[in-house]
Amino acid sequence: MITLLVLVGLIVVVGLFVIGIYNRIVNLNQRADQAFADVDVQLKQRQDLVPNLVETVKGYASHEKETLDAVINARNSAVAANGPTDQAQAEGMLSQALGRLFALAEAYPDLKANTNFLELQRELSDIENKIAAARRFFNNSIQEYNTAIMQIPGNFVAPMGNFTRRDFFEIPESSRAEAEKAPQVSFN
Repeated sequence: MITLLVLVGLIVVVGLFVIGIYNRIVNLNQRADQAFADVDVQLKQRQDLVPNLVETVKGYASHEKETLDAVINARNSAVAANGPTDQAQAEGMLSQALGRLFALAEAYPDLKANTNFLELQRELSDIENKIAAARRFFNNSIQEYNTAIMQIPGNFVAPMGNFTRRDFFEIPESSRAEAEKAPQVSFN
């Protein structure tokens, strides 16, 4: 009888231990989802600014259709992207296109002096900083989650909940240098 009680007690302790690990993994997974939602909100704000920026530039540089079309196409790709990997790639392309748009503005002194353009540029710079912070938080959340499901004992519990490794929000190498540069705001 004592052996049976010890066995039942051991099963209960192991069961509680497994439940604790499982709940920790669920918590980390939910935190990663929330962190991705935060990144997504910042990306949407940036995407919403792009049409206003393009319209402002059109008034001064309407013959620069190729650059403006590239910005709009990159923005549309970013809006349509799903998941961290696709969004990171689309956002890298958008950052490159915006970089070309701001370089174009250097050739138009009236545009550079336009208060709408300067305000949009300032807002975009602010959003870029928020995106970088949200991306760091997301990647940290993913690192904690991935570590929890790969380390013992989490690697034994994770398959029970179909928890799999998640991808970081990484900008592709091809557009990393351009995408990580914040837009330059000049008041000259």
